[in-house]
This record gives sequence, C-alpha cells and structure tokens, in this order.
Amino acid sequence: MGTRLDRFWQRVDAGVDAFRREDTPPPSDPSTVQDVPSRQALERAVALGDALSLGAVYRAISIRSLSAKQISIKVEGRDGEIMERTPLLIAQPDPDESRSRFVEKTSVSLDTNGNAFWRVIRKDDADESSPVKVLRVLNPLDVVIDHTKRGRVTGYQYQGRTYKPWQVKHLVAMPVPGMVRGLGPIQAAQVELRGALDTAEYGSDVLSSGDSPSGILKSDQIIDSDGAKKAKNAFRDGNGGKRGVVVLGQGLSYQQVYLSPRDAQFIESQQWSVTQVARLFGIPASLMLVTLSGESQTYANVEQDWLGFVRFSLMKTLQEIEEALTSFLPRGSRAKFNIEALLRADTKSRYEAYESALRAGWRTVDEIRELEGLTAMPATEKKDDPA
Repeated sequence: MGTRLDRFWQRVDAGVDAFRREDTPPPSDPSTVQDVPSRQALERAVALGDALSLGAVYRAISIRSLSAKQISIKVEGRDGEIMERTPLLIAQPDPDESRSRFVEKTSVSLDTNGNAFWRVIRKDDADESSPVKVLRVLNPLDVVIDHTKRGRVTGYQYQGRTYKPWQVKHLVAMPVPGMVRGLGPIQAAQVELRGALDTAEYGSDVLSSGDSPSGILKSDQIIDSDGAKKAKNAFRDGNGGKRGVVVLGQGLSYQQVYLSPRDAQFIESQQWSVTQVARLFGIPASLMLVTLSGESQTYANVEQDWLGFVRFSLMKTLQEIEEALTSFLPRGSRAKFNIEALLRADTKSRYEAYESALRAGWRTVDEIRELEGLTAMPATEKKDDPA
C-alpha cells in the first residue's frame, strides 16, 4: 500500500507525466526503478492545458508574469554602485525579442512547468570559456535532461539536438532533492486543481443539459400519464405556438421554477477554487479580484497585500532569474531587479519621503529622479540640495 507520503508523490509523478517527458535513468539498476502510476491516476491527472482552462490559473500566471516583465534590471559593481551602462546581455538577452518578453517567457515556464531553460549561445559555441552573446528561452516541454543515476546532469536534448551542460542554463521553481527537474505549482497541487476542474465542469453540465425543469404544471384533479402528456403539450404549444396568453383547464395551474445563479454557477465552490489557486501561486485574493468572507478591502490592505506578494512570492522567481543572469557577468558584478518600482507608494507619499530624504542629506536630486525614471537634471538647472 505504501505510506501516505509515497502515495502523494505518486500523484505528483502522475501529474508531471501527463504533460512532459519524465527524465528517469534507464532501469538497469534496481534502485532506480520507479513505480508506474496507475491508469486511473493518469486519467485524473491535470495537464497543462486543463489547468490553463481555469480562469483563476490563467489570471494567476498572468499576474506573476506581468509583474516580472515590467521591472527593469540593473547591474551592480563590486562596491554596490549601479553601472551607468547596462551590459547588452542583460539589457536584451535575446536580440530577437525584448527584455520584458524574455523575462515573461521565463516566468511563465517556471509557473507552468516548474522549470525554465535558456539556450546559452557563445561567441565560440564550442568553447565553454567564450563570452556569452545570446540567451534564448526554450520550450520546457521539449527539453530532456540527460543525467546519471545519482542525479548529475550530463547534457540536454532539445528538438533532436544534444547540448552540453554549459550550453543550457536550467532554472527551477522549487528544487527537490533527488529530482533533476524542479517542481511547479501545477505538478504539486493536482488534487486541488482536479477539484476546481470538476466543479467547473459540473456547473457547465447542469446549465447545458436541460435536465432541470423550467416550470411545474399542477392540478387539483387526478391525471393519468396520457392526460399529463396532453397538458404538457398543450401548455408548450399554447395558442398554436404563438407567444401570448395560455389557457389552462382541468384545474391546472403553472408554477415557474427558477435555477438561482447561486445554484447554477456554484458561486461558493468557485470562489473557494479561486482562493485555492491564489494561495497556490502566492497571490493575494485582492489581486485575483476576490473578496474573502469577513474581510473588507481598503487601500491600506491592498497595498500591504501587494508588498507581501512581491516579497514572499514573486521574489522567488525574480531571484532565480537574477542569479542565473549574474552567472554570466564578470566576477564581482550582480544583476538585480529594481523592485522599488513595484513597492512604490502613492505619489503624495513618495514626494513626502523624497523631501525628507533630501533634507536629511542621504539622497540627491539625481538619485530621486532616477527612481522616478527621469534623466539627470542638467548642471545649469541644478539647485543646491536642502540642508
């Protein structure tokens, strides 16, 4: 039977297997043989396309990728000072697309697959020490990792070609010891996503099947089956099929049956599913346009939700990208997302904070203008900073 933890990982493996190749070593060593998930587990597994068919999942991934793509990247030197000129590899890793699109693709890969892969193209692609010229995002579904039974990566296969380890950069959403691929939210939360899909499919079936009656004909007399059919047909056809007044006889009366939106759409169940998806992707309910029961949304609450989202959820993706980009920079340099743009307060609060920083002497006018995305003020127009 196995322990509860074993059964959990079997479900995870089933979900992973449903939409990407499983990079398992050849079962020559008995210790490397893995249990094959049951057919029922595979049939119930939530594939990527199924997960994205849920509006909540699509919106959650969109929020995360949109948040990541709009943040600029800067490069810090050994002393922590920002380089005036950002290296081209950081400003635009792939010359065929914008930096924001590059970051967006990487973020989506991590959220949907748990892994992101960059093709590392060097000036001399056969020389590991040659300078890196281009970073290109690969489709994680088509990447196969070659590795030893102990988990050491020996290479990558992509669309019929084989690459050495230093020709591909591998980023992971959640590294799991003993697994060469990272674990993403869709692969880990198969039970929750299957429940959300079942709820949505059941609600759709109720509305489209027409099994629920639109009304009830009642009579104070005893009616046999033939009489019931005649009464039903007479009411349905009413006045030769024309809309208007319907005449009922034999003590018949009509009561219309309404399927309430609460019952039809399963509002409570669907809201719970959205809340689960928001929790799964680390997104506050307010950003998912959902209000939790017993909570009220205020400006302060939403602002705190946003700060928590950046610090404790989005930063996982941003830090993974930062460290990957830093590995291609000269030693002592560091790529860093300018998350201050996401953490900024409203205009009035920012200006008050800037004024305080100027008066205290730990900020200059040019530094503040840079934070606001403005160029440095010409020397002839500069004024002395307040004492």
